[in-house]
Amino acid sequence: MLNQKDILSTIEMIDQQHLDIRTVTMGISLLSCCDADAKAACAKIYEKITRSAEKLVATGEAIEREFGIPIVNKRISVTPMALVAAASCAEDYVPFALALDRAAKTCGVNFIGGYSALVQKGMTAADEKLIRSIPEALAETELVCSSVNVGSTRAGINMDAVRLMGEIVKETAARTAAQDGLGCAKLVVFCNAVEDNPFMAGAFHGVGEAEKVINVGVSGPGVVYHALKSVRGQPLDVAAETIKKTAFRVTRMGQLVAQEASRRLGVPFGIVDLSLAPTPAIGDSVARILEEMGLSVCGTHGTTAALALLNDAVKKGGVMASSSVGGLSGAFIPVSEDEGMIAAARRGTLTLDKLEAMTCVCSVGLDMIAVPGDTPASTLSAILADEAAIGMVNGKTTAVRILPAPGKTVGDTIEMGGLLGSAPVMPVHRESAEAFIQRGGRIPAPLHSLKN
Repeated sequence: MLNQKDILSTIEMIDQQHLDIRTVTMGISLLSCCDADAKAACAKIYEKITRSAEKLVATGEAIEREFGIPIVNKRISVTPMALVAAASCAEDYVPFALALDRAAKTCGVNFIGGYSALVQKGMTAADEKLIRSIPEALAETELVCSSVNVGSTRAGINMDAVRLMGEIVKETAARTAAQDGLGCAKLVVFCNAVEDNPFMAGAFHGVGEAEKVINVGVSGPGVVYHALKSVRGQPLDVAAETIKKTAFRVTRMGQLVAQEASRRLGVPFGIVDLSLAPTPAIGDSVARILEEMGLSVCGTHGTTAALALLNDAVKKGGVMASSSVGGLSGAFIPVSEDEGMIAAARRGTLTLDKLEAMTCVCSVGLDMIAVPGDTPASTLSAILADEAAIGMVNGKTTAVRILPAPGKTVGDTIEMGGLLGSAPVMPVHRESAEAFIQRGGRIPAPLHSLKN
């Protein structure tokens, strides 16, 4: 039974502690849009998306008004476009991205994800065409997000794809140099990508999913931060228990919104992703949670242990609150989107190497990290390979969203605005990995991949 205290507490979480639903994402299968004629396929894609998601934004806004729960983004994810475009005879896949962009604008959503390719074991001709089109596609569109899965625990790491993606990231930055390389903020390179992720830029609608589905991503770093203040100085198991209880409440709200959106839209409910997704706003930071545990600055010794506690407690609390937990579920550490991370990076305490260690114990990976514009493509590929290796060996999803800032050097700042925030340009190791990356081939899957 709800009591007055619970209701007032929830109002406080929304009003003062930045509690929100980060995204309601509708996944749409586009496999029925395959056509040998690329123009016809693009027309089908536009028609199906606009028909399926025509009420998504209005429904989200109605739920916001009626329940008083902010829903920050309404988004669409679609079948990896390399699979859809493969049926056509097209040599240029950019028109498919333009069709997605038009559909997203018509529906009024914030982003559309799924300009994607899955190449963990090898690349088809269609996969390679799509990957090579990414820089132009992201430069020519506003709302399209792209992702490429280059490795998995079962397949190993496709180092040919890793080498290519380093070049693609570099070219994407160059194509969007006027916006500080903004295109790279819409491009994610994955290992062990999941099919039901509601968060951008990595969302796509997996081939094992239903025709349409509603996935919801919640967010509540501010709520967790305030909860930890009440147990300051107490043992860490007490802190873990506090985070668990808070994550339960946050996830219940996500479950409520997901079920309500599903009912109103007549679309099956998929999952609640219970990730803590920060924003640049003061009081909505994952870094400040870690500092509240007793660290003087995020990035100092002890940060990885504190993050491991946080991530585990969030999962344990959230999984009790929803029967369908999925996506990425944990704590995100996007540097540009987290006020505390930005401050720590500016001080030099939070480094690329420390962030890499932190990705071993939390959701996803090296996220929204600005590096010097003159960073070689081979170094970018090496960073991708390191992160993919962490995901492959640990059987978890890892990803990289890295921003080589054209014309910028260490100490400069890139500005992207909104949820994307700003990022101080962080140093990379100048020693070359060129010979390693040029070898290509495949890094074999680890022994524990042999589960059968």
